[in-house]
Amino acid sequence: MDTLDFDYTGFFASRRRRLQRIAYRMLGSVAEAEDVVQDAWLRWHAADRDAVLEPEAFLVRTVTRLCLDVLKSARVKREEYIGPWLPEPFIDPDDDSDDITLPLMLAMERLSPLERAAFLLHDVFELDFNEVGDAIGRESAAARQLASRARIHVQAARPRFPVAEDQQKEIAAAFFAASRNGDLGQLKRLLADDVVFYGDGGGKRQAVVNPIVGPDKVSRLLGAMSSKAGWDTAEVLCDTTINGLPGRVSAENDDMLQTIALEIDGGKVKGIYVTRNPDKLGHLDRASFARH
Repeated sequence: MDTLDFDYTGFFASRRRRLQRIAYRMLGSVAEAEDVVQDAWLRWHAADRDAVLEPEAFLVRTVTRLCLDVLKSARVKREEYIGPWLPEPFIDPDDDSDDITLPLMLAMERLSPLERAAFLLHDVFELDFNEVGDAIGRESAAARQLASRARIHVQAARPRFPVAEDQQKEIAAAFFAASRNGDLGQLKRLLADDVVFYGDGGGKRQAVVNPIVGPDKVSRLLGAMSSKAGWDTAEVLCDTTINGLPGRVSAENDDMLQTIALEIDGGKVKGIYVTRNPDKLGHLDRASFARH
């Protein structure tokens, strides 16, 4: 690479969004992803320019390996986490660049870090296996096997009967209206037979300790939340896309934020993902929701 006229700062800036997407989908944390990308910038800035033959590959490799280091320590933290662990809500209604939804990110939690990296880099970010192998420090054949194993494990997280975006919004609107009004009959009609409710409070906000399964239990829980937890009086900040799913951001009576994302499959709500842990909501700018 000719280093004389190469704009290193501009090149990194043009790739920052892609690098953050890779890091976030690896880690499930906006803050950790930003830290990784910043660390990658420092390494990029300090790198021997003559040794960087392929700038794009250098940056992807650097971010991937930093993420793998973070995941090693994250495993222990998540084993000690109180209640269900959910990825930090990522809100970007304009980001339709891939189909990594919240359920798929949860499924990827069951993968090894190398399987997760190989799957994301090849299946989502469309790197060939030579590039994937270089990024994770393995031969291309090994990278192919890792991605193949990962693909099998996450297959169940793909929607069986995808629903058009407009229909998803209609179902989500009906769900939010029924849950706000405590209409148990309407809620049950909207829920799939295998619906699961996840509530992530991290031990810092009231939430379920274990996932709640089945339309009867979930509708009763939602009804109780409407009246006892103040869902019926919470301030709706916006209806938006959260981790690829239709969702809602609201402020509760004590002004704390909460996000709800809905997995819709076959015309029914199959998964309800509620994030209440304030540590996972700190990156959300309440003032920005007025612009949605």
